[in-house]
Order: sequence, then structure tokens, then C-alpha cells
Amino acid sequence: MADDIVTKEGRIYGGWRRAVNAAIHSEGSIHEDATAQKLGMRGGAVVGIVHLNLFPPLVLKTFGPEWFEQGCLSIFYTYALLDGEQVRGVMEIPSEGARDVQVEAWAEDPDGRTVGKGTVSIGEPKELPYLQAMELKNAEPGELRILDGMKAGDELPSRDVFITQETVDRALETITDPLDWYKGDSPWGGAILPPSVMYGAMQLAPTETRESVGFFGATELRNVNGPIRVGVPYLASGKLVCVGTSPRTEYFWFDSTLEEKESGKVIAQMRHMTRLMKASSPLYQEN
Repeated sequence: MADDIVTKEGRIYGGWRRAVNAAIHSEGSIHEDATAQKLGMRGGAVVGIVHLNLFPPLVLKTFGPEWFEQGCLSIFYTYALLDGEQVRGVMEIPSEGARDVQVEAWAEDPDGRTVGKGTVSIGEPKELPYLQAMELKNAEPGELRILDGMKAGDELPSRDVFITQETVDRALETITDPLDWYKGDSPWGGAILPPSVMYGAMQLAPTETRESVGFFGATELRNVNGPIRVGVPYLASGKLVCVGTSPRTEYFWFDSTLEEKESGKVIAQMRHMTRLMKASSPLYQEN
């Protein structure tokens, strides 16, 4: 684990890391420079879920291994970084020994811009996680073009999930704060998943989206009976909880649940938001 973590004035700070845009050559995506710049961005955006990997060393120092069993990380992405730009994770420190507690957490760049903001918690705090506490507004009938035909409450296709060590090892090539537990033995008897791969395990794809360029808007990961382990068969299921529109995007939120196939036990849950850029869709092009 990183040895450059600092605590001061009631906060714990991770060291500065250079964000890696592993999808920089993904043609036609928001992560490719040419596509991103055409849509008015500075350049190819680093995938938001990469920043979630900054927090495990901080929560491990703050809450201990129990966070991986019953902890939550809830982050709304606010500023897109480019490949190689610096970022660090920060979180408030609760009182010593506190359980069933939630604190503010964020990722920031050296200029003080907030890259993502939200909460970290352990156990069952009284407060809702950052994303759960947000008011979600569905689009009015007739407002949607890219996501026309989708609505809150729609079930998403479930899928079998089996994460191999090879999958985790590929992710570790872009994770700046790896834990040994991602690579082998852990307190739970085998390798566990880093946050970005937790997302992949619980990702569910709507079938109605039309041609457009999308990017991640927010992700909440909750360990219920965690952690998610390498080499264990799971089942992911979920549903849409909001389908809406903003001046520049259409967006959808979904909740998903990961169950252990053998026991049926709920292992983890996720809330996630994806935005689709109107300027990228022929449905919004001027006639």
C-alpha cells in the first residue's frame, strides 16, 4: 500500500497520482482526443471509475478491512481529467473507532478543482450515501430522443459474472494505488476486486440506447456481504431508476445487485449514472 498518505486537520490525503486514460485510443469515444475535442472537451477524458481506485488505501487506514465487507463509496464525477494529469483522493476522518458512520470524500487536482465528490461510509449510518440522497428527475413524455422508449422501473437483462485474475491484472496496469489483496491472498481467502472492476462486475447495459457518445456521470459501490472475490460465480441483476435529460445530455441511472450464485447471498450493490451527449447524436443535428 502507498506510503505517502497524510493526515492533517481532520482529513486524510492520498498521494498525487497521474491518471491513466486506458481508453485513449478507443475510436469514436469520449476518451479519444479527436472525438472529445469535436464535442467541445479539452481532450480524451479519463474514465471516471478509475478515480474510485484512489480511495481503498484511505478507507483501509480509516476503517480497516471491515470496509471491504460492509462499506460504501458514492462519487459524482464533476471534472474530466486528461491522460497523465494529477489527482488525489481525500476524505474526512471520523472519530476514532467510529462505526456506522459516513464522511465526505472527494478527488481533486493540484489546482483545487474537484474531480469527483461524494461520501464514504461503513456499516449502516443514518445518512443516505451521496448519490442515494440526490433527487433524480425523470424526463417528461416526448423529451427523450436518444433514450426514447426507456423508463424508470424497466428491468435490465441479468447476466452471469465470473471475474478472472487475468481481468484484474489488466486493470492493475492502470491502477495507481494497488493493494496486494487484488493480486492474491487476502483476509477472505483469495484475491478481491478493486473498485473499477467492481463496477465491471455489476455493470448492466440497457438495450434501447441509440447512436451517441457517452460518459460516466456517477458511481456508488456498496459492499453488503463483501468483498467481491476473483474466481467466484455471481449473478448481476438490476433495473433503471431514472431516465432524464439536461441541456447537453440525456442520462440514465440504474441500480444493480450482485448475488453469489451458489448461496444466493447478496454480495454487493451499485448505483450508476451514464450520460449521452446530445451533440454527438444525429437525432439532435439541425435539419
